[in-house]
Amino acid sequence: MNILNQSVEAKVQNEILPAAVAGDYQRAAEGLGTALDELYANIPNDKRISYGIVHTIKVLSEALFMHLKQARAPVYEIAVGLYERSEDGRIKGIALGLFSSYGLEEYPKVLPYFEAAAASEDWNLREYAQMFFRRLIKKHPTEMKEFLLRLVDSADDNTRRFVGETLRPVQENQWFYHDPEYPLSVLRHLFREARPYPRTSVGNNLSDLARRLPELVYGLVAELVASGDKNSYRIAYRACRNLVKKDPKRVMNVLGVDEYRYKKAVYKRDDKA
Repeated sequence: MNILNQSVEAKVQNEILPAAVAGDYQRAAEGLGTALDELYANIPNDKRISYGIVHTIKVLSEALFMHLKQARAPVYEIAVGLYERSEDGRIKGIALGLFSSYGLEEYPKVLPYFEAAAASEDWNLREYAQMFFRRLIKKHPTEMKEFLLRLVDSADDNTRRFVGETLRPVQENQWFYHDPEYPLSVLRHLFREARPYPRTSVGNNLSDLARRLPELVYGLVAELVASGDKNSYRIAYRACRNLVKKDPKRVMNVLGVDEYRYKKAVYKRDDKA
């Protein structure tokens, strides 16, 4: 689905790019906001739930980066200007997109901005940060693992959740299914997470892995249960969201329960099937 039409391309090249290069970040941000609205309007109604504003930010940040590179403009400095001088979370999201593209070659300079976004009170900004950070994980897995291992010790709940979310095996992280020890080597540091927000992310992460690596996750669930830690158990319980659909009795056995509930679904040991 291509939502980047000639009108938006012209706006980027003739309005947003000159303003950004000139350091007029307010005018550039205004142009970016208008372009985002137009891109969103280009998404068919039946696709907006799946794509929406996150997709428009991704598309526009990629287009802007391409034009900045072609113009040999200072990408990093412009990204900093947009991020620091705009109050619009969407514009900060575009800046994070620029940071991710720039960071493929110069990652040390952009990491502080991803860490700041990870700790933001703005939920949307945190979502943009995890989406764009996955590009850096794929390009620089060793260095980004070191960064994430530092973040797991953060006192901030949002930052620890960022670690769990950015390591989920979504489309950009499909390679995790072939190398699950990569995300698990970080997530294990959160297996006793006491706070619900990051703890839920860890459970969701394991649940995602279970879609294609069920035996691995069964082993992890058993390990978490055997630890005797109540927070580990909560992670184990949530990790079974997908496993329970195929083998509820096995899930209940490993969890040591006679009933498993998730949202409106209820599985009982004496159920037939």
